[in-house]
Amino acid sequence: MRRNDNYLPVAGEEKNMDVDFINTDAMSNESIPMKNLYADEGSPLYSRLGPYFTDGRRRVDYVLAYHIQKPSSIRRQPSRFGDNGFIHRLRRSMSMRSSRAPLQPKEDPEIAAQEQRTDYNENDKRFRRDEFEENLLETGLQLEKDEGSKIPGIGFLKVHAPWNVLCREAEFMKLKMPTKKVYEVKQGSNVVEKIRLFIHKVTAPLHPKVDANRPQSVKPLSHPFSREKQHLFDLSDRDKFFDSKTRNSIVYEVLKRTKCTRAKYSMGITSLLANGVYTSAYPLHDGDIEGVNAEANDRKLLYEEWASYSVFYKYQPIGLIRKYFGEKVGLYFAWLGVYTQMLIPAAIVGVIVFLYGCATVDGNIPSMEICDPRNNITMCPLCDRACSYWKLVTACGTARASHLFDNPATVFFSIFMALWAVLFMEHWKRRQMRLNYIWDLTGFGEEEEEEHKDHNRAEYEFRVMKKTMRQDNSTPKGEKVKLTCTDRMPAYLTTVVMMGFMILVTFAIVFGVILYRISIKAALHMSTSTVARSNIRATVKTTAAIINLIIIIIMDEIYGAIARWLTTLEVPKTDKNYEERLIFKTFVLKFVNAFTPIVYLAFFRGRLVGRPGSYLYVVGSYRMEECAHAGCLMELCIQLCITMLGKQLIQNNLFEIGIPKLKKLLRRRKSDLEEEVNKTLQRHEKDHMLGPFTGLSPEYMEMIIQFGMVTLFVASFPLAPLFALLNNIIEIRLDAKKFVMELRRPIAAKAKDIGIWYNLLRGLSKVAVIVNAFVISFTSDFIPRLVYQYMYSVDGTMHGFVNHTLSYFNVSDFQPGTDPIQPMHLGYKVEICRYKDYREPPSSSTPYELSKEFWAVLAARLAFVVVFQNVVMLMSDFVDWLIPDIPKDISLQIHKEKILMVELFMKEEQGKRLAARDNHNLDNFASHSSANRSSPRARSRPAAQDVVWENEHHEREANGSPVYRV
Repeated sequence: MRRNDNYLPVAGEEKNMDVDFINTDAMSNESIPMKNLYADEGSPLYSRLGPYFTDGRRRVDYVLAYHIQKPSSIRRQPSRFGDNGFIHRLRRSMSMRSSRAPLQPKEDPEIAAQEQRTDYNENDKRFRRDEFEENLLETGLQLEKDEGSKIPGIGFLKVHAPWNVLCREAEFMKLKMPTKKVYEVKQGSNVVEKIRLFIHKVTAPLHPKVDANRPQSVKPLSHPFSREKQHLFDLSDRDKFFDSKTRNSIVYEVLKRTKCTRAKYSMGITSLLANGVYTSAYPLHDGDIEGVNAEANDRKLLYEEWASYSVFYKYQPIGLIRKYFGEKVGLYFAWLGVYTQMLIPAAIVGVIVFLYGCATVDGNIPSMEICDPRNNITMCPLCDRACSYWKLVTACGTARASHLFDNPATVFFSIFMALWAVLFMEHWKRRQMRLNYIWDLTGFGEEEEEEHKDHNRAEYEFRVMKKTMRQDNSTPKGEKVKLTCTDRMPAYLTTVVMMGFMILVTFAIVFGVILYRISIKAALHMSTSTVARSNIRATVKTTAAIINLIIIIIMDEIYGAIARWLTTLEVPKTDKNYEERLIFKTFVLKFVNAFTPIVYLAFFRGRLVGRPGSYLYVVGSYRMEECAHAGCLMELCIQLCITMLGKQLIQNNLFEIGIPKLKKLLRRRKSDLEEEVNKTLQRHEKDHMLGPFTGLSPEYMEMIIQFGMVTLFVASFPLAPLFALLNNIIEIRLDAKKFVMELRRPIAAKAKDIGIWYNLLRGLSKVAVIVNAFVISFTSDFIPRLVYQYMYSVDGTMHGFVNHTLSYFNVSDFQPGTDPIQPMHLGYKVEICRYKDYREPPSSSTPYELSKEFWAVLAARLAFVVVFQNVVMLMSDFVDWLIPDIPKDISLQIHKEKILMVELFMKEEQGKRLAARDNHNLDNFASHSSANRSSPRARSRPAAQDVVWENEHHEREANGSPVYRV
């Protein structure tokens, strides 16, 4: 295959190019058929805005972009050499190198290149591009350059894979392709099938209008592509046999496998991108989605039926998403859809629990006792000096609000959510297996995954190259150089130290917010403003929660950058290793950042206080803060509510809408493109203006943190599933719009599961059981109420519960300098005040010591944690055992598919044997006929033999076997 048939500049722009692979001498003698590029009128055969080469027929499967900066030291000279032009350019580049700055034998070429002038650096990049593109041509790919684009300073290399390359690589990659053989898919028994059809008919308006012409009950049999078995596949339309997603992934595999070799090291496409030889590499979108001239394509269909807010109530077209973006992206959106769908019953039950609390608040006896002014309970000061005595009746509003989230129904809701998490995981596993069957991923095993992840990252290759240059003489010949644990030890130590330091920073920030709450509470108590003094609790709680939210959002971005830096420092070998290490670090840091304030409110606030006359102080004179009389559950609820809503509205949605649009606007302004000029850009130029695809980790991470918010502390905030549901309905369409409109098309990556994210989800669901058990037991008043009702109540009711939970303190026992400045604030002298704790009264032989009621409540709390945890875990394991991971109909269909595949190959082998026997009979008959013709006594074949021959002919035709006539 001649190079000048494959590697063409854009028509009319050869004069703008430097020395290319165009053979000018050959062109004068052997003209390239350029007339195919244009119609008779001289206009292109296709719309230049489409994803095609200049000839309008060859599809652009991949695009490499690079900077155009011609060095002044190189003069444009017409190339007068033929196919050996690359060798001449190589020699010229090497002579340039030797005349400027010869490298030392062990000196790093990358470092040396950076020390030279800018034009040398650009010449070096041009040399590497030329060598890499020459190697691409040798693989059979076809290339076309466009250095006269409307984006200044950017050149494009368009890559096309011809049919023979697609077939070769598809066989090498073991891609499963649909065969001509189809079979009927049954969803189960007749009753199940009828129920499914009925549900499908009822929910028809909720289904997107895609795949309307494809019968749902028929599935083609898939088999790994093989050039020897092309007759098994329907190749009537070669342009559509390999869809754009498959073509892109094939070309990407060729790009990763192709190396740019030099004296002592080789560089793949990842290294070339990392070193700026190419600035970007991406497949093209199918076409435009807006405008009068926009033709029908999968991208436009996705925009209309998936990425539009007007279809928020519809199911997602998961099959079309997978067809366009690949299995990995398809699995993410399928998982997000299942998660959102499962949030519906959780949200309904949560709203019912909340409404139950609203309905029973007026009949709640502890709240009524707190709000009853006749009780006349005087409470001890909430802070030293500035705070004075106060009436318990002033906490009436807080007590009533706490009952909305702290009632017997929350215990039921905690058990329900623990089982819900297990059901969600089981439902997703079954859905995942169904998708694996539909997408022909059931045979996608470890071998295929190894083939797809064995490409080294650019940073790893660069480090190995540097180590090779250092150990050039000491390394035994033939031994492969690689990075060892010793090489990475400084990076590992840095990671451990930095991770520990960042976690300590998070604790310090939370401690700072605690000091803020203590200080602002004292300041408001000393304020002369009536308004400020009347809303002290609400002001302190709300402002502290907002400060926590702002800090969480800021630190999330910082922690994400630190996690990426630490992971890059470790130099993982493959992209899969890099992704897993990055996910682990990011999850740990962001999880600690988001949940440390919540954990403090749930389990530590109010526990480390001390008692009147013997309080616990930190940082000198800061007295640790107490919970309200109704407990810290209300403050925990406020913190969860503000954090969850704030992260969803600001961090997830606002950032996802605003930042991509701002980046896109800056890219356009940087390119100085007018709006009218932007409309006339070609497809590869338009996609260059889009943002690069950075992976699915940020999308998964925000959903994992949300899942933690929904499950870990759901006992204190039953409305969390409702807020998560509303957010996810918007989130799906936001992500869809971002993938379709704002980002470049990602490489179609195969995956049969969601990977490490499933393990994180499962771990969170297990931890949620323990956390909710402790929240119910220690944070809420559920256990103290039960203990009082069944052990200490006279009539078995909750009357007297508030008085039972309050201890007595003699104000004369205050430490010097801690008593209130205004002791007559209530209008009378206070001698005895009350505080919430189980302690002996001042008149006791052991004053202020923990009472027996405290130990009884503590024992009940610990017993509840053990019982709750084991019962819920047992129920969860039972549900897990009860529901099979693979649906029965899917297992039957997989078995049926294997049988059909065996039958297909048996039939093929039988056909081969019959063909071989026919050929043997034909040869025998030919030799026999020749012998008879040479014999004077030759006679004709009897009529009976003709009948036998005709019967065999009909039988073989019925079996589909080849028939040979003589």
